[in-house]
Amino acid sequence: MTGTPAPVPGLPTPVRDVSVRVLQNIGSCGPYAYVVARFEPPDPRDGPPAPDGLELLNAVPERHLPPKFLPALRSGLVAGLDGVAATVLLTDGGFHEVDSSEPGFRLAGRRAGRAALIGAGLLPPHEAASLPWTTWPGRPWLGPKRRAGRRVRESGRRGAGGP
Repeated sequence: MTGTPAPVPGLPTPVRDVSVRVLQNIGSCGPYAYVVARFEPPDPRDGPPAPDGLELLNAVPERHLPPKFLPALRSGLVAGLDGVAATVLLTDGGFHEVDSSEPGFRLAGRRAGRAALIGAGLLPPHEAASLPWTTWPGRPWLGPKRRAGRRVRESGRRGAGGP
């Protein structure tokens, strides 16, 4: 062994417009975070990826996404990407003066990273069910939803019976 680390696998295909909202109402308030990101495969011309495999670029004005939340968002993205290298461009974001917190942005980053892996085909489509309030182009449709213990018919109407 030479002691050189193995190359970090990169995202195989771009996944654009991953949008995540963290809305958790616990009592009267809860963590809130909103981010929209574009995930790209790492560019080999930029040299080797960072040790954690993530290059994070921010195009969101500070009034929409304060810099104090970026470290938590970054750690969430690294956890969500699970060792897959990627270049991530933040294109939109939002926070709430009272309810936004580092744990909320960490969760948003993790969900965005998981969504990128599903969108790139590195995770099975059924994993999308574990990502509430998360969207991306090509998000798999997981079948009719169940509400209040009753199946919603394909037409979207609730019914008491019929064929």
